[in-house]
Amino acid sequence: MTSSSPAPLAPPRVEGAAVDKGLKTGALGLVSSIVLAVSSTAPAYALAATLGFVVIVVGVQAPAIMLLAFVPMWLIAVAYSELNKREPDCGTTFTWAARAFGPRAGWMGGWGIIAADVIVMANLAQIAGSYGYRLVGLDGLAESAVWTTVAGVAWIAVMTWVCYRGIEPTARLQQVLLSVEGVVLVAFAVYALVKVYAGTAPEGSLTPSPSWLWPSGIGWPALTEAVLLAIFIYWGWDSAVAVNEETANPTRSPGRAAIISTVLLVGIYTVVSVATVAFAGVGTEGIGLGNEANAEDVFVALGATVFGDDVLGRAFEALLIISVLTSAAACTQTTILPTARGTLAMAAYGALPRSFARIHPRYLTPTVSTVWMGIVSIAFYVGLTIVSENVLIDSITATGMLIAFYYGLTGFACAWQFRRALRGPRDVLMRLVLPLLGGLFMLAVFVLACVEYADPGYGETVIGGVGGVFVVGVGALLLGLVLMVVYSRVAPAFFRGETMLDGGDLVLRDGVPTVSPSDRSEEGPPPVT
Repeated sequence: MTSSSPAPLAPPRVEGAAVDKGLKTGALGLVSSIVLAVSSTAPAYALAATLGFVVIVVGVQAPAIMLLAFVPMWLIAVAYSELNKREPDCGTTFTWAARAFGPRAGWMGGWGIIAADVIVMANLAQIAGSYGYRLVGLDGLAESAVWTTVAGVAWIAVMTWVCYRGIEPTARLQQVLLSVEGVVLVAFAVYALVKVYAGTAPEGSLTPSPSWLWPSGIGWPALTEAVLLAIFIYWGWDSAVAVNEETANPTRSPGRAAIISTVLLVGIYTVVSVATVAFAGVGTEGIGLGNEANAEDVFVALGATVFGDDVLGRAFEALLIISVLTSAAACTQTTILPTARGTLAMAAYGALPRSFARIHPRYLTPTVSTVWMGIVSIAFYVGLTIVSENVLIDSITATGMLIAFYYGLTGFACAWQFRRALRGPRDVLMRLVLPLLGGLFMLAVFVLACVEYADPGYGETVIGGVGGVFVVGVGALLLGLVLMVVYSRVAPAFFRGETMLDGGDLVLRDGVPTVSPSDRSEEGPPPVT
């Protein structure tokens, strides 16, 4: 490994500018940021793994759930955008929550991001490995836990290396992967709808109706379960904000990318879900999406039963496999990216060991943070695969609790930070009302998830008479709490508020992180143009 050095602890900063951590500035534009945001949600993979379960719960109104789940995500995207204008820091939730509610709240917010990303990496790697074998016709290896794990580990290693080599190669690769994924999803939606309206779709197909887009008549328990499932498929757009310090016009472009990406995603999810429900139907026979055997991977079910009938069908089967493969691969990469920058920010402020703040002198990427993200993800993936694949499945579901936790914390941090700096109706709406609503929605999601997941009948495992999903989700947060207490004794400066205070700037004096008071207006200078 090329030698690297710790990112310098921050010089005095001005409002609207990030604390300099040594990352490459101006490397990304608005389009690249949007690509990273959409890629991080893995649309093809998310639909393949989630749509079937949503249909089982609410039937043909699955598209309505996609629209409903968009609302809280857009509200939180607004909070990210407004906070980013104030302080474009790659620590995102960690930094903003620490300034709003104190170091411990910030540390737990940062931990929520780390835990969710490490857990989901296991599933992404498994999907990438499995689909890689399917693409070349090695279905037997795709069904093997051992060989899928080998391929998944290889995927993580390769994507870690790409992220290590620089933000620009990462962005270029993401553009290629997302282009493939997007073209295939659009082509599939067109193919499916043409078949439906031509009357040549499989038995059980349905004609789309406007009623599919409105959740009327859905009972509260079913609505809750479906929204909990759908929330997960929007997660990831915040990657655009995590690379804010490497983006041109850092106070504006990352936030705009976050909001634009959520709008693009709701369009993709709504159109593809309508097309898939119409094409396959919601019955329990054949390829019907109400069939639990098809729910774990909708696109595999479609390919195995329909697309082999003609040349065009076989082509679509291959393209859908490619789209899910590229989706999982892209998301693996864009999951490493924000986590490494989050731990970099935590280390720069003294909330983690300073080695995590090391920056490569040539690539200008976080070296230790990136490599450790890859290592921990591999260890977690292999360890859970050895212990139990059922626990691995439940751990993926549990990420929804972690997502709701740190997204909600960000919404509340935005409302609290700007509560005394509201200078007109626009500020009241965008900086207080909408973020607060987003935070409250995420709090409700977290509470409902705890109730739902604690049921021993939910998920694949039961631990101590409680649902394994709940145990993993709450256990991950409790582990973070324990680690925080331990590290606060090892390095107490951050937790005493000596390295990060609202109204002070981090500087290095005689090798000790301290705070230098500064004049910080609530609004700051105009955005960089």
